[in-house]
Order: sequence, then C-alpha cells, then structure tokens
Amino acid sequence: MITGELKSKIDRVWDAFWSGGISNPLEVIEQITYLMFIRRLDDLQTAKENKANRTGRSIENPIYTAETDRLRWSRFTNEAPENMLTLVRDGVFPWLRNLGGEGSTYSHHMRDARFTITTPNLLAKVVDMLDEIPLGDRDVKGDLYEYMLGKIATAGHNGQFRTPRHIIRLMVEMTAPGPKDEICDPACGTAGFLVASAEYVSRTHHEALLEPAQRQHFNESMFHGFDFDSTMLRIGSMNMLQHEVENPDIRYRDSLAESAAGEAERYSLILANPPFAGSLDYDATAKDLQAVVKTKKTELLFLALFLRLLKPGGRAAVIVPDGVLFGSTKAHKELRKILVEDHKLDAVVKLPSGVFKPYAGVSTAILFFTKTNSGGTDNVWFYEVTADGWSLDDKRTPMLSEDKLGPVPAAGRLINAEHEKNNLPDVLRRWQLRNGSEQQRDRTEQSFCVPKVDIAAQGYDLSLNRYKEIVYEEAEHRAPTEILDELASIEAEIQQGMSELKGLLV
Repeated sequence: MITGELKSKIDRVWDAFWSGGISNPLEVIEQITYLMFIRRLDDLQTAKENKANRTGRSIENPIYTAETDRLRWSRFTNEAPENMLTLVRDGVFPWLRNLGGEGSTYSHHMRDARFTITTPNLLAKVVDMLDEIPLGDRDVKGDLYEYMLGKIATAGHNGQFRTPRHIIRLMVEMTAPGPKDEICDPACGTAGFLVASAEYVSRTHHEALLEPAQRQHFNESMFHGFDFDSTMLRIGSMNMLQHEVENPDIRYRDSLAESAAGEAERYSLILANPPFAGSLDYDATAKDLQAVVKTKKTELLFLALFLRLLKPGGRAAVIVPDGVLFGSTKAHKELRKILVEDHKLDAVVKLPSGVFKPYAGVSTAILFFTKTNSGGTDNVWFYEVTADGWSLDDKRTPMLSEDKLGPVPAAGRLINAEHEKNNLPDVLRRWQLRNGSEQQRDRTEQSFCVPKVDIAAQGYDLSLNRYKEIVYEEAEHRAPTEILDELASIEAEIQQGMSELKGLLV
C-alpha cells in the first residue's frame, strides 16, 4: 500500500503541476505516466544487462543502444535540472515516440505524445518522487495509479475510467484466461482488464509462453482494447508495454457508433466495465446493434455489442448497473431474455453499492455469460457480495491487512470474521462449485442457484432480491392471561411495599 509520506509527496507534485499551469488531471497523470514508463524501461534494460553478464552472452533485444544510452533514466536524472529538461524534451521524447517500431499500435498512439512540463523545477520534483517508488513492484505501481485516478474523481472528471483492481482481479480469476484466448475490452480506458489478464496468463501458463508461436500470440494478437480517448489509448499502450506485452491491439474506436461487422465473432473472452447511465441518439448508434435491441441506453447497447463480438463458445464478465437486472422497458426485458434463452447466463454477482466510491454510489453487478446461439441456461448462480475488503464509504480504507485482501489472499483461506470483511475469496471458491454443491444451497444463503424456469416466470428479472429468501426468527409469545397474572402480581407487590412504607412513617 502507498504510505502517507508518499501520498503527501504525490500531493505536492500534483499541486506543482497545477501551479505550473497544467490543470487537466488526465494530463497530469499522462505526464507522470510517461516518466514512470521511461524509468521502467531503464530498469528493464538493467535486468537484460545483468542477465547477459551472468550468461556471458550478448544482450537480448536491447532497449537502448550505445547511441541512445544517454537517454536512460539513470543517466539524465544525474543532470542539472535545466540540462535534464532539455535532454528529456529534445532527446528522450522524440526517441520514445518511435520506440515500438513502425506499424505498432504503441508508436501510432505515441505519435501525438507531448511533453508538457516546461519548468526544470517541476521536472526535478516529479523525478525525485518517482525515484522513491519501486516501479518493478506491480502492486505499488498499481496503488500509485489508484491514488492518482482518485484525484481525477475528486476533480470531477472521467471517473468512469477507474475500476478497482481487486474487482478486476476477481473477474479475471473467475474467467481464467488461457494462452489461446483472444481477449477484448471494448471500453478499455487505461487497459486495466488487459493488464490483469496478461499477468494471469503469464503466471498460470508460464511454460506455454516459452513456445515461440504462443509467445508471438501473447505479444501481438491476444489482447485487444478500444477507446475513443487518445490520452487513454496512450496510457493503456504504455501500461501494456510495461507489462511486457510488446504489440497489443489497442486502437481508437467508438464502439457503439461503428458497425461491429469487421469484429463480429472474433473474441473468446470479453472483460469490461463500460460507461453506463448514458443515452445515445438512434442516429449515432451502429445499426447492427439496434438490430439486436432497439434502445438508446448505453449499458444495453454495450451488452448487445459484447454478444456480437464474441465467437460461439466465447465468454464474458462485465459490470452492469443494477437497472439492467430489473429494468421494466421492452429493451431491458428483451436483452435479459436473449441472455437466458438464446445463450448461457452463468452468474450474477451482486456488488455492494460503495465499490465505486468516491466516484459514485451506484449499485452494480457482474454478469457472467457464454455465447452459444442455442441456449444452455439451466441454472443461474447468484452471489451477494456484502464486503470487498475495503470500507464502503468515500475513504475506502482497507478493513484487513494487505495479505488478506483481494480474491486470492497471500495469507490463504480467511476465517469467518475475516470473510465478513472480504467476500471475494469465497466468491471465487463457490464459483468453482457452482455446478456441484452450490446447487443444493438454500436461497437464504449468500450464494445459491436459480433454475431457468423460475427466472422465466419472473419475466427474466435478474435482481438477486427477487429470488433471495429471508428467514424471520419467530418470537415466542406468552399467553395474555399469563402476562395479566404477572402484572397483577407486580401490582400487589407494589401495594404491599407502599403499605409497609406508610407503617414505617407512622
């Protein structure tokens, strides 16, 4: 976790950006990200050099050459602030724009990258801050991003780009990406889902990635992300490259406005938290999506898009607002019926309303489904998450030690008192039992299964409370005559006490 001291330093740097005339919070993050990326490249080059020294071989795929060595973080940060600013502006950035090689999505997005820090003092402050952060530690780097993205929310801009990392990890663990998957996020933002998927595949299929063909797929054709914000595309591309995915397919695309015909049935896994609570004009929406469901609601249009993009047998885990689960419009009902009757709706995981604070208190759920084009829904598994490991107020402070947070805690299985503060490991464990013992669970439990026939009978309502049963404890009632006798006895005792008191006074 980020320490209070580091938070204070980030706050001071943030204030320095504002004082220096850079007031757009996304631009602040972009500039800090560029420098984080440049420092990380130097760390990667050092690791390559150390490996070459150990093996006695030449450096494999060096990032820097003899001509560009002076552009390394460890070199220019030793310069005086004025010289450092000149070197970064006139040397590092021009080199950075061409780093990915001609034709790569990275070089395409970095073409318009601008270095907007104009004062030596500001650059020195940012460099000093980043020198204190172990950027090789993905968790620390992620925490830094979380903290900075929180500042975007505070500023009131672009809060939709942030999904808590532990929720992303839960969705990735539950869908278990494999080395042959083609993974897509049609509203990728900073590429959080794609990064987490890359980490999962690298960790769980390490040996498979040693095969040249499989490694090429990992680097060039496994990960796909769309967005229509150029800043997000640049940050997402750098994020993927830092996680050693060399040429991800991250590109500009207005997913709801453009026809999905060229992308139809291409992907085997979709992970997404698309923007919702929006509304588009019919004329601004792709006709092939309107053919699936006639609506202006972005949350419904994105679900229609996911079904178009998935290949048969492909699966999806997507976050939706609660309204999707029980909305009463014709479009809401039609889309839910399509998921249940025409495909295989696997699960509805209800999230607590505080998960997206301080951005919003909106209630959400995660839908898990498989595209079949031929039905297949027998039972739908429901889970009600009441605690995700953090407080559900605007502060979102951790409720447990760091080794007990997330869907796969480093400390192992949690005890009951800990489970009450972090349900995510239990979600993952019970998800794996959804076709077995979970089928026998009562609807009074935190998780249970509902047959398709029951869902159809409820007009395809997918809200958990529609099916959850609440047990009321029956209180024991005493007979009225018994209560009256007891009251009479009490009154008699009071009268006796009053008589004795009068006798003493006389």
